[in-house]
Order: sequence, then structure tokens, then C-alpha cells
Amino acid sequence: MLDQKDTLDQKELPGSEPGSASALRDADGAIREDFVASIAKAVEERHGARLRELAGDLHESDTGDLLEALDPQLRPRLIELLGADFDFSALTEVDDTVREEILEGLPSGTVAEGVRDLDSDDAVYILEDLPKDEQTEILEQLPASDRVALERSLLYPEGSAGRRMQTEFIAVPPQHTVGETIDFMRETPDLPQRFYEIYAVDPAQKFLGAVPLDRLLRTKRPVTIESLMDPDRRIVRATDDQEEVARQFERYDLVAAPVVDEGDRLVGVMTVDDIVDVIEEEAEEDIKALGGVAKHEELSDSVWTIAKGRFPWLLANLMTALLSASVIQLFEGSIQKMVALAVLMPIVASMGGNAGTQTMTVAVRALATRDLGDNNSWRFARREFLVGVINGLGFAAIMGTIASFWFQTSDLGLVIGLAMICVLIAAALGGFVIPVILGKLGVDPAVSSGPFVTTVTDIIGFFSFLGIATLWFGLK
Repeated sequence: MLDQKDTLDQKELPGSEPGSASALRDADGAIREDFVASIAKAVEERHGARLRELAGDLHESDTGDLLEALDPQLRPRLIELLGADFDFSALTEVDDTVREEILEGLPSGTVAEGVRDLDSDDAVYILEDLPKDEQTEILEQLPASDRVALERSLLYPEGSAGRRMQTEFIAVPPQHTVGETIDFMRETPDLPQRFYEIYAVDPAQKFLGAVPLDRLLRTKRPVTIESLMDPDRRIVRATDDQEEVARQFERYDLVAAPVVDEGDRLVGVMTVDDIVDVIEEEAEEDIKALGGVAKHEELSDSVWTIAKGRFPWLLANLMTALLSASVIQLFEGSIQKMVALAVLMPIVASMGGNAGTQTMTVAVRALATRDLGDNNSWRFARREFLVGVINGLGFAAIMGTIASFWFQTSDLGLVIGLAMICVLIAAALGGFVIPVILGKLGVDPAVSSGPFVTTVTDIIGFFSFLGIATLWFGLK
């Protein structure tokens, strides 16, 4: 038994009060440290009954957070001790690195038993990153029907609808009546856990149409499915990119969509809960890409993995910084004769870099969502140009005034003001043009735009400020 001082009060544990958020999480929403300590102690003592009492009824998301909070060596042992009470869908809630470490520490038979009762999309999500030999070893221990469905999904490209789809769905012949369909659903024990539509298919499993569940339940029993179904229902191809599928769900307010193969045979269904995960993943990837972070980087990654992933981006930035430094070297004599230029030129470059990043962020996002295209690119460019002009004039006045009082010369204020206008206009245009060109070349603008935009704004900022100053003050 656990010592009283080492555990939580029995009334505060999730095992005693299932679903009590206050028992499991602190005020900030994180898993409580004392709860994690109780779980860890029970795992170390191999106290299975206590673990089932504490964690057996947790939601899959809470179990995922608990796994991430535990020491790595305790995670597989927790799963084995919980046995049938462990919900393997919790592995879809953890970082990729954590999931891979857990799966490596579990026997293939335990993994096969765990994924057997999962929805196919969750099972594929867990298995897809495993080496092929481990996948095969696990799949061979599954029933033939489950194995075939998972193998087919794993054959589709990564990031496609085929990988994300749920292969459990309800399909009936179009001549079935509403009554026959309802009776079929009542008598079939292995229906999907959640479903929103009934699909009509022909004997070759070709998709014919869909009937929303609410329409089915409001219709009298003798009415046929064929008379209710929508034959023009929007469909998803199994090879479609998941981001494009998510865009369809957003555009047409879908909650589910049938997935068909190259022969128009119904092979699965995409549901809105999967799309929410896709949207989150794609947004996270874009944010990481804009910051120069590898899309697969996780908080649980090792120091070496993180450093190796970030090195190429930092190297690219070093190369562009050297290019900018070479521009400064051209005006070395001017800087030596007028030290104020060395003080002020970082301000010009910094303002240009920030303005360019603002425009680039808007442009990259608009390209990703297909809101920016050939039909409106000129309007977007004109808008950004005018924004650059207005901000350039505003900050020219502000910085010109500051420089004039700072160095007691109005000429220097005029010079930096002119440079500020040039760099902010260049930043606005560069932040738009560079992502568009990269996109047309087939390069992901989110990944590649940053160094190019920064280089353009730095070079133009340094060149315009130092060049105007050299001409204005006659420096050589």
C-alpha cells in the first residue's frame, strides 16, 4: 500500500471522483505534480490495482498528458500494468518522440492488442511512423479484416486523406428503405463510434450518394434511401492532401465527407474531429517554418536532434548576414568619418526587417489558404506598397526628428528619414514578391521566405542610408 504522506487524499483522486478536473489538473490546466508522483510510485511498486483506481477511467487526452509527465522508463510499464484498462488512443495525444519511445518499449503483441479496438484512423496514426518490419510484425497479429484495412491506409502517401480517413462507415444499397436501414444499424454490433451520414453504394462498392443522419431519422420507414440521398455530395479522394481536405471542410461547413479511391469506390470517411487535428498540425507547421524550426521538432526531442534541425536555417541566415555585411564594407570610409552613421544604421535595418516580416506573414498565410492568387495579387501588392509609403513617411518624420535632436544636425535627420521611406517601401514589396515567386517555383514560402526577405531589407536599408549619407555629406 502507498504511505499516506506519499499520496493524495483519497477524495481528491480521479479514481474516486471520475471526471473531476480539479482532482487531476492544477489552476493552470497542467497535470498535478502530486498526482504524477502517485502514479509513478504505483508503477515502481507494480501496484496494478492502484493504477487502475487512479488512471483507469481517465480521458485519452488526460492519459496522454500523464504519459508525457512521467519519466520515460515508466511509460511502457504503466501501459502494461493497466492492461485492458489502458486506452491506446491516448498515444495519439502525445508528441511523436514520446510515442515512438513508448512503442519501442512495448512488446508487439501488446501494441497489436491495443490498436485492435481503435478506430482505423487512430490505429494508422499510431503505426505509420514505425519501421516497416515492426509494422508488419504488429499487423500480422491482427484479424484479417482489420489488417487489410490498415495496410491499405498505410499504402497512401503521408499527409493524404487515405492516411487520415476512418475505414469504419455505414453503407447500404440505395433501394433499402429507411426502416431497413435503421433495423440494420440496431442489429449490427460493430458500428462506428461516431457517424453523421449513411452512404449508398452499388454492388461494386461505388459511391452513389449520402443521407445525413438527421434526415434519415425524420423520414418515415417506407421511404427509400435513393429518394433521400444527395448524389452530388462533395467527396474526397483518398490521395488528396489533408490540408486541401481541411480547406473543403472549412469552405463548405462539412462535418463528414466520403472518401473514394481511384475507381470511385467508397473506402472511408473523413470526420470533423480529424480535420480539427489536421488544421492544428498544419498551422503548427507553418508557425515553425516561419521561425526556422523543423516541422517535426517536439518539446520532448533530444538536444542533439533539436540542434541538428535548427542548424541549416541558422547557416542560411549566416550567409545572408555576410552578404549584408559586405554592403556595409563598401561604405567603411564614410562610417569612419561620421560615427553617427554606425549608431543609426541598425535602426534602419531593424525597421525594414520587421516591416518585411509583417508583409511576408500575411502573404504566406494568404497563399496557404488560397486567398491570394493571380486574380488579386496586383491589388494586394498595391495595398502593401501604399502601406509602406504611409508608414515610411510616418517613421521618417519620427526618426528624423529624433536624429536631429540627438546629433544636433537636421541634415542627418533628413538623411535617415529618406532612408526610412526607402526601406519600408522595399520591405512591403519584398515581403509580398518573394513568397509569391517562391510559391510559383514550387518552394514552400513559409520555409524559405524569411532569409530572403531579411537579406533584401538589410541590403536596401544599409545601402540607402549609407549611400544617401555619403552623397549628402560628401563622404568618401
